[in-house]
Amino acid sequence: MNKRKVYPWYFVLVPLLIYCVFSVIPGIMGIAYSFTDWSAYGKELHFVGWKNFLEVFNGKGDYLKYITNTMLFTAVTVVAKMLFGLILAVILAKNIKGKNFHRAVMYLPSVLPILVTGLTFTSILNPKNGFLNEFLRAIGLGKLTQMWLTNPKIAFWSVMGVDIWRGTGYIMTLLIVGILAIPKVYYEAASIDGASWWAQFKYVTMPMLRQTLSVCIVLNVIYGLKIFDMVYALTNGGPGKRTEVLYTAVYKMMSKGLYAQATAISSVLFIFMLIVGFFMVKILTRNEVVE
Repeated sequence: MNKRKVYPWYFVLVPLLIYCVFSVIPGIMGIAYSFTDWSAYGKELHFVGWKNFLEVFNGKGDYLKYITNTMLFTAVTVVAKMLFGLILAVILAKNIKGKNFHRAVMYLPSVLPILVTGLTFTSILNPKNGFLNEFLRAIGLGKLTQMWLTNPKIAFWSVMGVDIWRGTGYIMTLLIVGILAIPKVYYEAASIDGASWWAQFKYVTMPMLRQTLSVCIVLNVIYGLKIFDMVYALTNGGPGKRTEVLYTAVYKMMSKGLYAQATAISSVLFIFMLIVGFFMVKILTRNEVVE
């Protein structure tokens, strides 16, 4: 195959058409519906302007709390996954015994479906006979047992902990690939100059890993902003809406037939993700060298 061959412009028509039909058009329709009073209780649609959006930001409802929870979930999980993933990647990128086994074990949680993981941890974190509390009692740390998913003070942190456990291995795998792609000649030169392990990590590994880190951060942020499955499986937004995020709120609104309000929140989040994604890519890639 000639890699330099330029294909006709109409080669992209079919994939572009599929993308428009299944992504662009539904998105535009959703934004349009958010300006109406669309619901399961009315037969006709009426234009209501910004009413649905104002209800989200007027502070009277719980929407601002849902937005805050979503932002908190995103911030905590992104930082934790990147930190733990980087530590594991640096360790398992080395030529150590059983590295492939350890890599597979750490990556395995990210392969499991999110709902399966959530339902499994619902059992593990059961306050009465869950594995975690039973283990703490067995080793004499019964005072540390908690109502992991029903205590309003720690329920959201428990959800974030489970999500961090699930996603760290995926980030680790991407970073291992990035580390292994770094030419060894840089490390050899640094060793000859007497650079310590930390100096090599700081001045060789991190700069050369910048692009991979940028991709991981952007993917994690987008995932965090649209989180739904994990929260739904573990707590369904409870207790007392303490773990409610934007998409669980959207799901419940759609279930109640409040379609316009649900699409309004979805539209706000969609536009916000576009803005955040755009500026993150600009910031994280501003120092890249274009060849």
